[in-house]
Formats: sequence, structure tokens, C-alpha cells
Amino acid sequence: MFGGVECVLAAALAFLPSDARNAHSLVSDFARKCPVRDAGSRGAHSAAGYIASHLKTLGVAPELDKFAAPTPNGVRTFINVGAEWRFETSGDAPWIVLTSHYDTKCGCPGANDGASTSALLLAFASALNRSESPGFNIQLLWLDGEECMKAYLPGDGFWGSKRAAEKLKASGRRVKAVICLDMLGDADLNISIPRNVTPSLSRVALAAAAQLEKRGFKNKVSTIRELVKDDHQAFLEQGFPAIDLIDFDYGGKKGENRYWHTTEDTPDKVSAESILYSARLVVEMIEQLAVSSES
Repeated sequence: MFGGVECVLAAALAFLPSDARNAHSLVSDFARKCPVRDAGSRGAHSAAGYIASHLKTLGVAPELDKFAAPTPNGVRTFINVGAEWRFETSGDAPWIVLTSHYDTKCGCPGANDGASTSALLLAFASALNRSESPGFNIQLLWLDGEECMKAYLPGDGFWGSKRAAEKLKASGRRVKAVICLDMLGDADLNISIPRNVTPSLSRVALAAAAQLEKRGFKNKVSTIRELVKDDHQAFLEQGFPAIDLIDFDYGGKKGENRYWHTTEDTPDKVSAESILYSARLVVEMIEQLAVSSES
């Protein structure tokens, strides 16, 4: 399924195996060139520049939103990077927003936790460039400041998503879905949908996984009863439909999560196959959302 001849038949949006291989290469390049990306740091600022530079090579104009916010370690400056594709001309056309954080815990390479989904979105930008309208306008967001500095308590962590959600609310845009992608490059991929998501989007994701299974992919998506603190929460709090797609079983025995937030989160733990599956899951979700909007 992963190899073979690539063919695009007038698809509204298609994520190809070559896109996944490019994203996989970007994970290593990103982790090598931006090895220190803790939230609101100079290293994170360099990472934002890396993302913006890559978008420019694709002919996409990046939007850099630089802002200051209080943290447990004093006021820090954060940078969110965004890019938009306006496929629909009407002023009230709906939007799909895809997010990934790019920052890491201090001292961690963050190949899976940060780099994998950030690279996925960069490859997704290439797919959007060559696509017909998927039925929505699309916004991609690379967020700074997801990781906390001391503990995930009020005022610590999720600075970028809170800022982006507030700006999205102020824009007045009609948003069909915010899809948060996190830790989806894990070579042993198991995508979880936590309890604190918009229920209708959970059903869409499960239906999308079932469609991929019919096409020969092993189903790698399941729901969990736990609440997960992640960037999608800020969008939920602003009233947007939002979902978190996350692999929170990363390394070691089930539940051990051995590589998470450690120096072992390195590019060799990330696979192009996992990126391909995750991206195609998102594509299928967008297609299903388009159908439901038309009915």
C-alpha cells in the first residue's frame, strides 16, 4: 500500500507516499537544524523561521504572529506560524484549521513530539498547492508554547493555541473543524481520540479510519475515556468544534510512554508510513466533512 505507482485522479485533496517521504526527511532536518526548541526560546524562534522559510520555498506566504505572554519564568516571546488556502470565494465560506505545535520540552529533540506533525503540515502544504478545492478554506497553524515550563496549570503551557484561538474567534470565521495533530510520527502508531473533543468530530475520525481500513490500511484509531490536555482545548473553550488526534503511547510497554519528553525522542523512532496514515486520515476527515456540509 505504501509503495507502488502514485496516481492522482483529479482529487480534491490527495496526500501521496512521496509527501510522506518528504515529511519524514524534514523531521530529521528540522530536528538537526533546530535541536533546541523549548517554548518561547531563541531556539523556538529559529524553528519558526525554519517553517516560514520552507513555506516560502513552496510559494506560500507565511504569517508570523509574534507575541509576548507571562510565564512561570517571566515574560517570554512566542511565535505562531500560519498559512492559508482560500479555495472558496464567498465571504462566509467555512474553514478547516489544522494545527501542530513545534516546540519541545527543554533538552528534548522532539522528533515525534513536535517535529513529526510540523513536518506533516509542511508536506500538507504541498498537497494543498496542487489540489482542487476540498470544499473548505484551509488554515495551517504551527504553534509555539504548547509545552509547559513547570506544570500544566493555569498560566503554564498552551500559549500559542490560546493566542491562535482568540485570534480565530475575533476573525469571525465560520469554522467547521479544528484538528489538532500531535505525536503522529510514532513508528508504532496508535492514534487516540480523548474524551474532551467535539463528539461529532470523534465520529467523523472513526468513520474516516473505517474508510481507510477498506482501502487496505490497518485501523490505527480508537477512542479513550481519558481527558487530554493539548492545543485543541483552547479552541474548544472559544466555542469551536475541535478534536485532538494524538499517539500517547510512545515507546516501551503499553502505557509506559518511555520516549515522551526524553532525549530518546529521536528521528529513528519516526516513520514515513505513520505520517502517511495520519495525513490520509485527515484527508478522509475533510472529505467526510465536505459531504456532511452538502447534505
